[in-house]
This record gives sequence, structure tokens and C-alpha cells, in this order.
Amino acid sequence: MNIAFIAHDKKKDDLVRFTIAYEGVLKSHTLYSTGTTGFRIMEETSLNLHRYKSGPLGGDQQIGAMIAENKMDLVIFFKDPLTAQPHEPDISALIRLCDVYSIPLATNMATAEVLLSGLKRGEFKWREILKEKNRNEN
Repeated sequence: MNIAFIAHDKKKDDLVRFTIAYEGVLKSHTLYSTGTTGFRIMEETSLNLHRYKSGPLGGDQQIGAMIAENKMDLVIFFKDPLTAQPHEPDISALIRLCDVYSIPLATNMATAEVLLSGLKRGEFKWREILKEKNRNEN
């Protein structure tokens, strides 16, 4: 599965700790991230991530493009709800795309843990069914 990681500045430490805890589950998947978030994860784990630009420079939109092309299966985005973000419209667009394309999205550690627990149990087979359906329609 293709999994994206994004974290606001005040949530990057939490996301790094989360990926350390779930490194065993994540290592068998293709991982993507915005720039600084991916750098921090790779610094602290043995995970390899494809890094896009930082969020404010368009990284959120690059991940959004993958969602729109049905090339992303899961998004883990640790948002900071207490700090205004200058690129808030991009964040809203990314969340909207996840809803439009039925991409599971975790915006906090509790939800991310539920999603990765399900991933570990193999409960995301429906993503493969949707991908196959889309391939057949195009």
C-alpha cells in the first residue's frame, strides 16, 4: 500500500515516535511524505520515504495529486489544531480529496493507531478492489 505522512511542526515529534512504534508494519509498504516530515522520520527509523516538497511549498498538493489519481491508499496527517497554518486552504483541499476518493485519513495519533492496526490485520483489501475497478473503467 501507498501511505503518506504529513505533520505540522508541533506534531512532527509525535509522528516520528509513531513511526518508530509501527516501523515493523510500515517497512513492507511504499511510503511518501512532505519534505521535513520525511527527513525526520528517516533520521529516526530505517524506513525509506519518497519525500515531496514541504507542505507550505506544495508538498500537500503533491500528495493530493496522488490521491486524485487513486495512487494513495492511506494518509496519516498529524494536524496541529491550535496553530493557524498559512497554507490552510491546501490542508482543507487535501482532506476534501481524501473524502472524495474514500482514502482513510488519520489526523491524530489515536486514529492513526486504529488504521495501522487494521492494516496489520490485512483489513485494507477493499483498496485493491477499488484500484482494479478504476483500472478497468479507464
